[in-house]
Amino acid sequence: MEIFDLEASERKSKGKGPARALRRQGFIPAVLYGPGTECVHLAISTLEVDKMYQVGGGEQAILNLIIKNGGTQKRTAIVKEVQTSPVANEYLHVDFCEISLDKEITVKVQVELTGKSKGVEDGGLLQLIRYELEVFCLPVDIPRKIEVDVSDLDIGDSIHVEDIAVGEKVRLLYDTNFTVATVVAPTVVEEKVSEEELEEAEETPAEAEAEG
Repeated sequence: MEIFDLEASERKSKGKGPARALRRQGFIPAVLYGPGTECVHLAISTLEVDKMYQVGGGEQAILNLIIKNGGTQKRTAIVKEVQTSPVANEYLHVDFCEISLDKEITVKVQVELTGKSKGVEDGGLLQLIRYELEVFCLPVDIPRKIEVDVSDLDIGDSIHVEDIAVGEKVRLLYDTNFTVATVVAPTVVEEKVSEEELEEAEETPAEAEAEG
């Protein structure tokens, strides 16, 4: 995975008021932390975060965090959490975690289903049970996504986490062999016919004409 440059500046002011003021100016409050690392409060341009999603691979990106605070320092990090407002559709806060490129880390990677399931072609419904899987690997080996081929799935079949191959450099983390995707039979909803409708359906044409 490529390393993406992300510019930020250190901020001294904290709290809800200064955070709102930052957002009005087009910046997002953020924080950088890590093992043995003193917490650093940051401000990041909304445009930089947009660029991270569009070019850098989004929340799975390895970041070369360029922090300007009178001078310039560079820290290698990953995104731990992005808080957003569903109402205003804006970024609220970003958490970064400092990492070392030569130490394995645990991250969550999005699952993407590929292929056309045999069960779906026969009318079944494909269900993705786990949208993300947890992996353990070096930062440079983090996959952008985990592709799961469902072509052989028939109605009633499932793919479990043990069935998924992610390569020699990546290890899936799990305690139980849980289901990742499955194909289920379509639900048949039967209409309940009232007794009156049933009687009308059984009525002969001659009887209907006589009543008319």
